[in-house]
Amino acid sequence: MGSPTSWGFEPCRTNHKTLDGRSIPTLDAAEAELAAIAGALHDIGKGWIQVISDFDDVADEFAMLRRLVAVSQRPMAITILQRDNKPEEWRRLAGWIAEANASGLPMLGQVLTRPTGILLGFEISQNPFVNRPSYQAIASLPFDQRIAMLRQPDFRARLIAEAGDSQGMARRVARWDRIFPLGDPPDYEPAADASVAAMATRQGRDPAEVAYDLLLERNGKAILYRPLSNYSYGNLDTVHDMLTHDATIVGLGDGGAHVGVLCDSSAISYMLTHWTRDRTRGAKVPLPWAVRRLTRDSATAIGLTDRGVVASGYKADINVIDYDRLQLRQPEVMYDLPSGGRRLVQRADGYVATIVSGVPVYRDGEATGALPGRLVRGA
Repeated sequence: MGSPTSWGFEPCRTNHKTLDGRSIPTLDAAEAELAAIAGALHDIGKGWIQVISDFDDVADEFAMLRRLVAVSQRPMAITILQRDNKPEEWRRLAGWIAEANASGLPMLGQVLTRPTGILLGFEISQNPFVNRPSYQAIASLPFDQRIAMLRQPDFRARLIAEAGDSQGMARRVARWDRIFPLGDPPDYEPAADASVAAMATRQGRDPAEVAYDLLLERNGKAILYRPLSNYSYGNLDTVHDMLTHDATIVGLGDGGAHVGVLCDSSAISYMLTHWTRDRTRGAKVPLPWAVRRLTRDSATAIGLTDRGVVASGYKADINVIDYDRLQLRQPEVMYDLPSGGRRLVQRADGYVATIVSGVPVYRDGEATGALPGRLVRGA
């Protein structure tokens, strides 16, 4: 169904697949089942509902979610994304959310500060050749051995010439006009002429060859970027509209899921770097406004009224930031999960100190060892 939490319930209604290709069972959970859970939240008078949905039938899906809020009388946050096949649909959804709030039903849209996208590389879970037979034959090799094979000219020529076994996967990882070098510092709003396709045209080469050679840079640790949503028009103007919409809060900075293909925990820092200081391709936002959106607005939305501002009597959770030095680094792979499992980590410079309950837990990005935090079970 979703993730039970100390706050409430999170139904996931996206078409995620299991390893054997089946859709997850929560995709078409019956309304009666969801309503029973919503009723339980109503009975205890606590918690909220967070929904992730593909909104394939946006009108029917939203109508059902609105009914759940009416049953629960608890706040609901809904993921809002711009999808290429219906790039303006999110505006209709956000408008319905605003109408629900005006009617006394607490609903919000959760929006990301940049495209939702995946990272592609030979060291991580996906790359443009991942579904081709020759790559599948070496995919389980240790990284150093895999890179040694990829550097062999005969293997390179064979792999580039092959077709993948899934057209859907090919559209995801090998759409050359939507794949970009990530760069250092990372560029999450790349221009069309920075794409692999554009590079290949300028060089008179096959885009697959260009991508292959790019991925072998940095000793095979180079990363390409593939925006999947929020980038239908090739810029972040739509994201600007999402961030500034009255019916949204900033969220979706995923730091714990899909850690082999993305590292969206940095999306919150990106709000401060890109949107208040570094953006050159469109409007920016004022720094105080961005700080409020990340702190006070989010805390208030979920009922954490004891934090979100620096004031007497409030919880002393504070980031001390050297704003001029604030900068995202390029993601890197770490092998620190159980059994040597890998994950993507993205660090940032410029955080002088992170303070929890008045106690420094990080200084200049390094943990102090102090653990003053506690489990928060409710507002």
